Order: sequence, then C-alpha cells, then structure tokens
Amino acid sequence: MALPQRRPGPTIELIPLSSQVPLRLGSAQRPLRVALVGNPNCGKTTLFNRLTGLRARTSNFPGTTLESRSARFELAGRTVELFDLPGLYSTEHGHSEERLASEALRGGLPGMAPPDAVLVVLDATCLARHLYLASEVRELGRPMLVALNMMDEARQQGLTLCLDTLAAELDAPVIPVSGRTGEGVEDLRQALAGDLILDPLAERGRAQSMADRVICSSCAACPHARRHDWACAVGLATGIPDEATAHPRGDAVDRLVTHPIGGPICFATIMALLFVGIFKLASYPMDLIDAGFGRLGQALAAALPPGLLASFLVDGLLAGVGGVLLFLPQICILFFALTLLEDTGYLARAAFVADRFMQRVGLPGKAFIPMLSAHACAVPAIMSTKAIESRRDRLITILVIPLLTCSARLPVYAMVAALLFAGRPLLGGLLFFGAYGLGIVSAMGASLVLGKTILRGQPQELLIELPPYRRPSLRVALFVVWDRARVFLGQAGTVILALSMLIWAGSTFPRLNDADLVRLAEPEVASRYLALGEALDRQAPAATAQADPAAATDPGLASAAEPAELQAELAGIRAQQALRYSLIGRLGRGIEPLFAPLGFDWRISIGVLSSFAAREVLVSTLSIVAGLGDAGAAETPRLTQALSAMRRPDGAALFDLPTAMSLLVFFVLAMQCLPTQAVTRRETGSWRWPALQIGYMSVLAYAAAFVTYQLVSLLV
Repeated sequence: MALPQRRPGPTIELIPLSSQVPLRLGSAQRPLRVALVGNPNCGKTTLFNRLTGLRARTSNFPGTTLESRSARFELAGRTVELFDLPGLYSTEHGHSEERLASEALRGGLPGMAPPDAVLVVLDATCLARHLYLASEVRELGRPMLVALNMMDEARQQGLTLCLDTLAAELDAPVIPVSGRTGEGVEDLRQALAGDLILDPLAERGRAQSMADRVICSSCAACPHARRHDWACAVGLATGIPDEATAHPRGDAVDRLVTHPIGGPICFATIMALLFVGIFKLASYPMDLIDAGFGRLGQALAAALPPGLLASFLVDGLLAGVGGVLLFLPQICILFFALTLLEDTGYLARAAFVADRFMQRVGLPGKAFIPMLSAHACAVPAIMSTKAIESRRDRLITILVIPLLTCSARLPVYAMVAALLFAGRPLLGGLLFFGAYGLGIVSAMGASLVLGKTILRGQPQELLIELPPYRRPSLRVALFVVWDRARVFLGQAGTVILALSMLIWAGSTFPRLNDADLVRLAEPEVASRYLALGEALDRQAPAATAQADPAAATDPGLASAAEPAELQAELAGIRAQQALRYSLIGRLGRGIEPLFAPLGFDWRISIGVLSSFAAREVLVSTLSIVAGLGDAGAAETPRLTQALSAMRRPDGAALFDLPTAMSLLVFFVLAMQCLPTQAVTRRETGSWRWPALQIGYMSVLAYAAAFVTYQLVSLLV
C-alpha cells in the first residue's frame, strides 16, 4: 500500500525497493553495530536477552547516567555488537531517554559511534501504533531489519498477518518472532548474519526530516498526522483490524485495579504482600550468608596467629566482602518480583494509581514503588528508579529514598526500645511506628523542598501506556536478576568493599600493645586489665590440679573464675581500649563537643562515626565500648544491661530518655550507609549527588535530634 498523497509542499522522491543494493557490513576488524529499538512494552529487552544470552555488559551512555546494555556475539563469521536503546515512541520528541535514543540512532551522541543497522521490534498485537516509530527509523536511511514480536499472542487473538505486505511497505525484511517462547529467534540471527539492505541515498532521511519541519506549521500537511494515517493504512493492509489494539479481556480487571477506591486497596494489598514477602524470604539467605561468613571468620582467626594479618583478613577483607554479599538476596528477590509484576502489566496500573497522591508531594507516580521497596533496603530501591524517565524526578527520588526506614535501622530501633520500654511491647511497637512515620513524613517534606530549590520544576505528568495483561516469563525475570546482581557486585560492590576497608583501618590503627593500654587507660580499667592477666596466668597450674588431687585443695585455685570468662572479659577490655584510642576513637572524642548538644558523649560519638559505614554497626560498636566485645551485640538482654549501667562523669545514666530519643531520631534521619552512597554515585554518575545526600540528611538529623533532646529534657 502506498503512502497517503502529500498535500502541496516540498516533495521527496521515494526510492523503490528494486533500486536498493545489498551491503555486507562488518568485518574481522570492525563488528557490525546494530541498534535495537522499539516502543515501551514491545518485548524488546526480552528479545535482546534471547539473542545475547548472558553475554550482555552494562555501562552508561557517554556523558549520561542512563544505562546502556550491549553484547557481542558471532554469527556466521560476522561479529555483531547489539546495543539496546531505551524504549521510545518517536525519534522527534519525548523525555530524556527518548531524546538520547534518537541521538544515538542519528549518530549524534558524542563518544558513541553511529549504528550500521537498526533492528526494530514491533508488537504484532498492536501493529498500527508501533509502525509510527518504524516509519521514522526507515527515514533515517540506515539498513533496517524488523522483528515482529508477540506472534504467539497474535495467533491466540486469531490475527492473520500478511508479512509480505508489511515488508514491502517498510522496504525491510520482516521476521516473525516471540521473545517469550524463542520462536523465530534463530531466523532473526540468520537475518542479521546475512546481507542487509542499504539505501544508497542515506541523505534522504535527513532531507525528509527537514522538509517535515518546514511544513509542520500546517496541521493539514503535518508529517506526524501523515505517519499516523500511513501506519493505520499499513496495519489494515497487513491484516490488523481496528479493534485489535483493544484488550477487552483486561477491561474488567482494569475497572477494579484503576478504580479511585478499589485501585488503592488492591495496590496497597499487593505491595504489602510483596514487600513483606521480600523481607521474609530475603532473611533466610541473609542469615545464611551472615552465619557463613561468621563461621569462616572464626575458622580463619583460629588458624592464624593473632595480629595485624588476622585482623585485616577477618575484620577487614572478609567482613567487607560479607557486607557486600549481604545485600544480594534482597536485590535479587526484589527485582525478580518487580519483573514478574511488570511482565503481567500491573506495574503500569500501579503507577497510575499512586500518581494521584505522589503529584501532591512533587513526585511522579512511578516513584512510589522504589520508595516503598526502600523499607526493605535502599540499595535495590535506588537501582529500581530507572523506571522514572525524568532526570529531575529520578534525582529527587534517589535523594529522599534513604530517609525511609530500611531493615538496617531495625537493630538500632530494637536497642532503643529495649533501653526505654523493656517488658512493655506495646510502647515498643509505638516507638517503631513513630520511627517509620517520621521517615515517611521527612521524605515527603524533603521532596517538596528539593523540588522548589535545587531541582526546580514540576513532576512529570504521567502519560503511560497500559499494556495488555500477560503471563510473566520466569526466564525474563531470571535474566533481569542476573543482570542487576552482576551490576551491583561489579560496580557498587567494589566501592562498598573499598570504603569498608577504610573504616577497618580507621578503627584498627594505631595498634595498642599491653604496655600502651595500661599507660593510656583510666586507672581502674588498667588495674582490672592487669588483674585479669594475672588471674589467667594463675590458671596455668589448674590443668595440673585436675590431675593432682593434692593441688585441687589449694584455696586460691578453687576460688578462681573459669578461664573462658576471664579471657572474654580481657578481650572485651582490649577491644574497648583499642577502639577508644584508634583513629576513629580519637576523632570521636575530638568531636564530642559537637554532639554534646544532642546528649551524646564520646562513646556514642564513636558509635555514630562507625555507623556511617552501615547503620547496624552502632549496636556492635556500643557493645565493644561497653566492654562486651563484638559478640555481645547478639545478646540483647546483656547488652541492654551494660548500656543501662553506663554513666556520665556526674554519675547520671548515659542512656536516659532524652538521649535515647535523640539517638533514635538521629538514626531515623541520618545518611549512614556506604552501600547506599556507592549506588547513588553509580546511578547519578557523580559524587555531587551523594555529597548532597549525606550533607542535607546529616544537617536534618542533627537539627531534629537537637530539638528532640532539648524538648524531652524540658518535659522530664
């Protein structure tokens, strides 16, 4: 079918198929670069995974923070480099990702070579709508291959398509495929390996585009209207009836899930089940990883002589690797679940439902799901913000996500609840509820402020295509999990490990020997340390006493404590003093005046500094400061008793109500997570945004904790 006749205006000669010449692109020296393009929800990424397997690598487009996925593979002696461009509806306009994809297709992206050919993915079930993009790509003058995807669904709907007509209208080979089932993928590979058609007048596309812009002021001759007319005409000629783009089977479901009342109820129910499930399911592998690295550390410590090497391997390297892997289960489970929901078509409906509320706080509806998932972990939540097209909206979402209570804060909340409300679970539950609520309110407020100051503008209006409901593909979900896990371990994980090593060095050096410890420690601590050492020395004859009944009657030995208890107390004092006089400890005592208005002394200040690596480190640090050693953090009653017994120089309790509440508020609002900072750096492409994140959250946490301490002090 020919294009509709153009009204008076500049005319462009159309080149017939017979005048096009085949050109074999790519060589042993240079691979054939193929751009993969298509509308959102056309199955483009699924097809990419089918074609490339696990060979894909993830990076950013040059000069941007938008992710680029590409892969190289061999086809009949030809090296093909396939790169997946963001989904787009048109090459002429759109959001940042559409503009970037358009520039990449035209070869106008600095630092990125133009494609030799374009593989366009069309949805066979709604062909007319997808042909608009195909017509624009064809006018770029590059060799084009068309993958007609979703053929399995088209057959289920009873559609019969005339592929010859479609190929003739597009002047390009058309290969029917199904990324979900793998149907036709081998034929598509063979087409890529064969000769591609190259239009000899490559300038034709640019001339067409210029002419279109000249005449676009006249709606009657608008090229966009002509393309729509042409797409509908080709769709009808190919065999797609007008009503084929409707999905009546999903209308009844849509009436429920997008209803003003029923929609939010369904959304809240699904999201609650999703994230409670993620939290529960992830706890098992996380516990296994934690226990496994704990046992490995104990075995390594037992096999090595005490010293710097053992500390480096166990407390530095092994703990850093364990800290990276500990986040992996939540990341994998979250992206697996979100991919399944996206494949069903529900996530688009969820964004529509959430948009009504999110617009009021300066955020788009698509920000709701990442923010909700942040209550499990901020790291995968920030990684999932890629679904937000607007860079401004995405940056605001990334900056406020850490304010929402994640699972790493729970040990701190539990510690404060045990200190204040031991034996009163109702009050402890209210404390947890208040902490969660404070985080949510703070995130909403911060998004409003950021949207009116640093990142001025309005949230992007939600214009979203509601895809048909489909059965999700486990294969696709597993591909996404593999890709996200690989990106996290390869990029964010290396930064986390490096920063963890820095924290270890700061808490380890300078090293203290026994003489230094006795010289630097307070007199009563030094005396106790020496007494414990002497008691352990006296335990040496105990082994002889067990074999010599006469020796067992020695009253001095009979009154001695168990060696294990003495060694544990001695190790606790050694760890306590080593931390106190380490670089971090000295810094903590140096900044004590800064934290004094919050009710913190140098011991709490050390815990606050240490917890900038990870929030939960506060509990183990306070356990060491209290003289229990790192293992004491796992024994909540013992730790609570030790912290309750800690005193200020004037004899007052250190963890009184004002200080405990101040500490809680500080940890609700402070940015204390190296993995989150590392992922923010990766997703934004600059250290500027992590610096802003930690800066504004630290100021907010300090101010709120100060007000809390002063107010509660007045009230009690």
